[in-house]
Amino acid sequence: MTQIRSLLIGTALTAAALSASSAFAQTMTQPDAGAAGQQQMAPAEMPNADNAAPAAQGVQPVTPTPQRLTASGSTDPLVQKRDANAKANAEYSASKKASKEQLKQQQAAARSQYKQQVSDAKLNKKADKEAASNEMKMNMQGQSAQQDDSADTRH
Repeated sequence: MTQIRSLLIGTALTAAALSASSAFAQTMTQPDAGAAGQQQMAPAEMPNADNAAPAAQGVQPVTPTPQRLTASGSTDPLVQKRDANAKANAEYSASKKASKEQLKQQQAAARSQYKQQVSDAKLNKKADKEAASNEMKMNMQGQSAQQDDSADTRH
């Protein structure tokens, strides 16, 4: 029973492969056959080259553009699901990468802003200290000058 089954499967696969290769061969030879037919007809149509119009003598037959064969999408639902999942995963990965990059940029901007605020605060603290020190010196000089004046007026 298994031998018969394997023979039937082998025969079916061979038939499928032969039909696919023959279909491929037919699609590949069709453009060439058309071009060869055009080239063969051109000399037959002009047996007397002297009688032909001068413009027709310089015209070369148009060759068809080569066709690219592409496989159409599979109709198998599992293959379609696999392809859809792969596409969704790629989109998710790209989105995640972009979000990560954006987060890094935001963190770098926040870090630089924080450093700027800290340096500004240090400068303000230093300026406040100097102002307080200068004010205290002015007050001390003013008090000592007042004490000197009051000492001069007593004597």
